[in-house]
Amino acid sequence: MSIERVVRMFAGVVVLLSLALAVPSSPFFVSQGFFWLTAFVGANLLQSAFTRFCPLENILRKLGVGGSEAVST
Repeated sequence: MSIERVVRMFAGVVVLLSLALAVPSSPFFVSQGFFWLTAFVGANLLQSAFTRFCPLENILRKLGVGGSEAVST
């Protein structure tokens, strides 16, 4: 699996989890403060689209995720 796919998957999981923890009608509700985590992930995705810098990509590369997988279009 490519690093880009792992980053997208991770971001999606964090957004959905933080929403489940922040929405008062959710059975998993903890605090509305988790909306800040949702906003942070969204802001990080937006800045990485412009700067092509994503801290998670660097961490995944150091862990050896993604290897030399061919990119299909």
